[in-house]
Amino acid sequence: MALQAPFFGKREPETFGLRQNLPSTPSPHARTQLVSTNPIEVPAASAPIAAEPVSKATGSTLTVGPNIKLKGVEITDCDTLVVEGTVEATMDSRLMQITSAGAFKGSADIDIAEIHGAFDGELTVRDKLVIYATGKVTGKVRYGKLVIEEGGQLSGEIAFGTAKSAQGKLPLQAIA
Repeated sequence: MALQAPFFGKREPETFGLRQNLPSTPSPHARTQLVSTNPIEVPAASAPIAAEPVSKATGSTLTVGPNIKLKGVEITDCDTLVVEGTVEATMDSRLMQITSAGAFKGSADIDIAEIHGAFDGELTVRDKLVIYATGKVTGKVRYGKLVIEEGGQLSGEIAFGTAKSAQGKLPLQAIA
């Protein structure tokens, strides 16, 4: 009969001796040490399988999942909005990501917008607007920088520069 791996967390007798040498309050590395001595288990830290978004989400994040409809709200104090469902709202944020199945309708003031799905309404992007091949943006759009992947759609009233940057400039008559 072949030697089999232990079932359901049963340990070989050698691992019990290691427990006695551990401090009374184990450090975060104590589990890693135990795992590395047992050839059957997989190390706790493994690489993520899913691909990360182009811009990394940090701070407070609101994710509207698939098949969810969020309607008639004002979104404030949100660093990152991820739209996988449908959102009808007004918002001011740092980053907005609309997935290919996602849709946003309303008004948004954003630092960076990544559109894989649909946006309809008034969009002001202070820094960079990225429209991917599956993305469609319609309405009144103002942007700082613009990137459109082949196949991406942009239509409506489009202007370079944001309202805040235009207000910061003095008219030529006021300078003289």
